Amino acid sequence: MKALGVDLGARRIGLAVSAGTLALPHATIARSGDPTADRSAIVAVARDEGCDTIVVGLARSLDGGEGSAAVQGRKEIAAIRELVPEISVVEHDERFTTVIAERELRSAGVAPRRRRGVVDETAAAVMLQSFLDAAS
Repeated sequence: MKALGVDLGARRIGLAVSAGTLALPHATIARSGDPTADRSAIVAVARDEGCDTIVVGLARSLDGGEGSAAVQGRKEIAAIRELVPEISVVEHDERFTTVIAERELRSAGVAPRRRRGVVDETAAAVMLQSFLDAAS
């Protein structure tokens, strides 16, 4: 399975791709203010990378419930599905992915200024790796 992991943020969208059973950070897309353009950019990467699955992180509360971010995430997932009926679009829990990504980048010695640019794609890789591990 070749998958694209998507971490939907308010300002940036982090993307990761799978290389077999390993998820790797891929890119960060700055939100354009046009949701349709942002979704099209996600779909373009999925197609360019030959992905057969798009895994979108769904922000849940600590208790597993769904707040406003999860509701918005479900709307994004539905809209992406409409754009790519040929690619499976699934959701996966993304709780703590940004915290984990920040910790990993900090422990790797990545400077704070540089972390801001890669934390979203790193969080997408953490989420996608969790999905891949659960699927195996």
